[in-house]
Amino acid sequence: MERIDGILEKYRCSQENLIQIMLELQALSGKNYLPKEWVEYVADALELPLNKVFGVITFYAMFSTEPRGKYLIEVCKSGPCHVTGSETIEQLLEEELGIKCSETTQDGLFTIERASCFGACDISPAIKIGAKTYGNLTRNSLKEIIRSYREEA
Repeated sequence: MERIDGILEKYRCSQENLIQIMLELQALSGKNYLPKEWVEYVADALELPLNKVFGVITFYAMFSTEPRGKYLIEVCKSGPCHVTGSETIEQLLEEELGIKCSETTQDGLFTIERASCFGACDISPAIKIGAKTYGNLTRNSLKEIIRSYREEA
């Protein structure tokens, strides 16, 4: 809990910083999720009712209470991305990784999820991995992106 305390101190244990605290904790988990005991610890430290903290976590799609892959791949499902082939991109990802949407690869590296628009309409179809957005995707560019993350891991 020492590392959690460090994050809480960074944000002055302020209720107003709940989202930033949770984002950092989720990254700290190594599996892109918020373990229940961590959420309980933060709720207690911030003197917030547990149901309020879980309400925030479940409201925002960026949070998860279930372990996910080291790399969360979000497939944009906005209108422009849909029209330019996001469904095909999702299918190609599923083929390349051997999983379906909302699943995690056996090695724990990748999870595929659908996402609302993240502002990349000009380069649709697009995906987001972590904070990085990739657009104008093709079968080859997608394979190259996945290969680079595998090498990085």
